[in-house]
Formats: sequence, C-alpha cells, structure tokens
Amino acid sequence: MTKLSVNINKIATLRNARGGNTPDVLQTALDIENFGADGITVHPRPDERHIRRSDVLALAPALRTEFNIEGYPTPDFLALIKQVQPAQVTLVPDAPDVLTSNNGWDCIKFRDLLREVIDTIRSESNARVSIFLNPDPAQPFAAAETGTDRIELYTEAFASGFASDPQAAVRPYTETALKATEAGLGINAGHDLNLLNLRFFKENVPGLLEVSIGHALVSDALYLGLQNTVQMYKRQLQ
Repeated sequence: MTKLSVNINKIATLRNARGGNTPDVLQTALDIENFGADGITVHPRPDERHIRRSDVLALAPALRTEFNIEGYPTPDFLALIKQVQPAQVTLVPDAPDVLTSNNGWDCIKFRDLLREVIDTIRSESNARVSIFLNPDPAQPFAAAETGTDRIELYTEAFASGFASDPQAAVRPYTETALKATEAGLGINAGHDLNLLNLRFFKENVPGLLEVSIGHALVSDALYLGLQNTVQMYKRQLQ
C-alpha cells in the first residue's frame, strides 16, 4: 500500500500567524501519527515562516513514524540533516523566497551538484534520499546517476489538468514512473494531491511508494476533522 506522509507546514503557519504555541505543532504531529499517518513531512525555509528549526529539533526524537525533511541543500540545511538524522531527505530546488515548491530538479544539468550533496548526506547520515522531479521520462536515468534512492514527482500539473482530462494529466507521470522503476528508483509524489484526485493518481502511477500531502489535507480537516481526514486520505491509497 502507498504510504501517507502528512506535511505539517500549514499547522506551523497557523501557529505563527498568532504567536504562542496554538496549535501545538509537536502535539499535532503526534496526533496525526496516532490517526494513522505513515510519516510526517516538514519543509523548513530560511525565513522560518512556518516550520522552524526548533520544531525540527523537537519533532525528531518524538516521532514514531518516518520523518521526511524537504529543502534546498544549503549548508545550514545539510547541517540540520546531520544533526536530526531523519528517515528521508527530499531535495527540492527552491529559491529562498518562493511561496511553495514550484519546480523539480533538472538532473541532467545539476547532476554533479546533486551527486556531491547526496554523497555528503550519505557520509553524515543513514537517511534515504529523494529528488523532487518534474514528470519527464528523460529525468529518471539522470537522477539515478546522482545516487538518489527515490524521486518525488511534482504533481501540480496533474492536479491542474485532472478536472478537464484525467488521462492526459496523468500520462506523463505514468511514463516517468515506469522509467524510474527501470532505473531502479523508488517513487514518491506530492503537491496539490487531494481527496478528489488521489485515488486516480495512485491507480495510474505504478510503483508509487509514498505521497506527501499537507495543504489540501489540513484544509479538509477544517470541515471534516483531523482524525477523520487522515483516515479518508489513507483509504484513497488502499
């Protein structure tokens, strides 16, 4: 079964909007685990506009499921990975000021950079490494040359096209997933997956190991309740 990792950035955004510690990011993460999630994802950014370094340090020893830390591999990010020792590191080519992740790596152009970063992560931790990737069948073999374990398919284009033509929207992802499997890579996915499109995506992307979902899940929880929402997303992946 495909695993569900819940991105809790939006929980931290809500807390930071008011100050104080409501909602409690750590307690919410523990509750999400208890509600059935298979992992917790965070994407700390340099300005700490949502997840803070202190959150990452508090979460690491407390979580019982897989801890996935996303981010651009700056020296500070790599130092945090070395200190925290998460289960998975997802490398994302974010500029510091972007609102949310909006592009995947070009593994052909940045192969040497990624290989160097992954070598550093491997020498300093036991973390599994995943590379955020656009749906492009030309990319997985180049990604494999970096030494990564997995790719994470950037699914915004799928989500945007799903309502008008689901088959056309998912086709590049199916093709890229097949190439990733051929290259010996595991497959993750994330960005704008929701209760309407998740099952279709899972059924049409072979070898999908994990999805990371935050904004849609937290938004749904406002209406449906957090426990119920986590379990609804899990059912879409069965």
